[in-house]
Amino acid sequence: MAAVQNAAMSETRIADDSLRPVRIWLYGLAAFVLLILVVGGITRLTESGLSITSWKPVSGIVPPLSEADWQAEFEAYKQIPQYSVLNSWMSLADFKVIFFWEWLHRLLGRLLGFLFIVPFAVFLIQKRLPRTLAWPLFGLFLLGGFQGFLGWWMVSSGLSELTSVSQYRLAAHLGAAALLFMALIYVPRRITPGRVGGIVRRGDYAFAIILAVLLFIQIAAGAFVAGLDAGMGYNTWPLMDGALIPEGLGAMQPAWRNLFENALTVQFNHRLIAYAIVAYVGFALWRRARAGGLAGAHAWLIGIAGIVLTQVGLGIATLVLAVPIHLAVTHQAMAFMLVGMTVLYIADMQRTATV
Repeated sequence: MAAVQNAAMSETRIADDSLRPVRIWLYGLAAFVLLILVVGGITRLTESGLSITSWKPVSGIVPPLSEADWQAEFEAYKQIPQYSVLNSWMSLADFKVIFFWEWLHRLLGRLLGFLFIVPFAVFLIQKRLPRTLAWPLFGLFLLGGFQGFLGWWMVSSGLSELTSVSQYRLAAHLGAAALLFMALIYVPRRITPGRVGGIVRRGDYAFAIILAVLLFIQIAAGAFVAGLDAGMGYNTWPLMDGALIPEGLGAMQPAWRNLFENALTVQFNHRLIAYAIVAYVGFALWRRARAGGLAGAHAWLIGIAGIVLTQVGLGIATLVLAVPIHLAVTHQAMAFMLVGMTVLYIADMQRTATV
């Protein structure tokens, strides 16, 4: 009987180990999404996102190679409001700089699709992916493709009337990227063999899921801050425009527009959500310490708390220094790392005994 059990356990380990390349691949894709996020942040902060005014999925991979090609791209850029209103001073050399960041951002997006579909096809041929995993992974591929569509939809909003992209579309683009990143973290962690120590009570899931939702909302709120350049004003902390609660939060009518179009309100809300996250994580730590400590899966809470405090410091520094690019990009990347760690926490709780 013992021999049969040992053989069964051995077969299980072999089956689990067969997914190790899949897990490495998915974690690698998550890291690549984080790289795209960083480049996208630089693209946004350098106002480069509208430098390429057309969408050429295949031929757009190759940048302009001749002076005539460069001049044609520059002439196309001159037709949009951003150039005529803000950048009419630009020379061709200046244009090449902003063109590079947008081209690189799009190139990495295309490369992400290639890095997904080729290994995915190989794993299917090897019959390494069970049906229950293959279909969700294909869904992630579709989400990645939809993310590319959202990117162009976002860019197109700034080609006719606006001098920058719509903050609504920017939030949709960044939100989709966050969902893709979270899924690419969750799936490989969930299929990791073995159990995680510690005890998870049903209420722990709700706490972690609420935290993930709060972080996702904060990422979307940050997109509205970026889209409105709201971080360029009110560069003091903890006061804002000389007060804890500044005047003018409801200046726009109808009132809902203030949440998305009033730079003062958008930055104020971003601050409030940050305070709520700090308080919530602090409460979660206290609650777990009383309920049985931070062993097993709950050890993630220590790292989450550390990143939350680091993120708050980065956010304050980014604000008071009037959004230097290196701090702003780090702040954005840290937000993804924080929500990714929360997803790992959720996945590990699902691999722990629940009572």
